[in-house]
Formats: sequence, C-alpha cells, structure tokens
Amino acid sequence: MTLKYLPPTISVEQAGELLGISRRSAYRAASTGELPTLRLGRRLLVPTARLLDLLGLSTEQIAEFKVGNPA
Repeated sequence: MTLKYLPPTISVEQAGELLGISRRSAYRAASTGELPTLRLGRRLLVPTARLLDLLGLSTEQIAEFKVGNPA
C-alpha cells in the first residue's frame, strides 16, 4: 500500500496497520479520541488527511513513502 494513493477515509484496522499497532489498540485509540474517526451509519472510519496530520506528514512527504511489503 502506498500512502499517496489512500482514499479519503480508511478503516480503523487499516489505520492501525499504518500506525504499526494491533487492531485492538487501534479501536481503543479510536474510542478514547486519540485516533480521529467519523461514524457513518454503523461504520467507523478514519479520515486520511487527519491521520496524516496526526503523524506530522504532508502530501509532499508521502509521495514516495510505502507501507507494508513492497510488491
């Protein structure tokens, strides 16, 4: 996965993967407000722009940043 091509929102699980934390830790962070989320119906989503802000990354910095296994 390349950060440059992330959609406007991602799942809490995907955000946890990007942060290098477990699914449980990601949901715990979402419930305490440490991880920014939006609720749309029953879905809990993480706004990609707010997640990148949280990480201190700009769009220029993520252009070539790759996450996970390079394939």
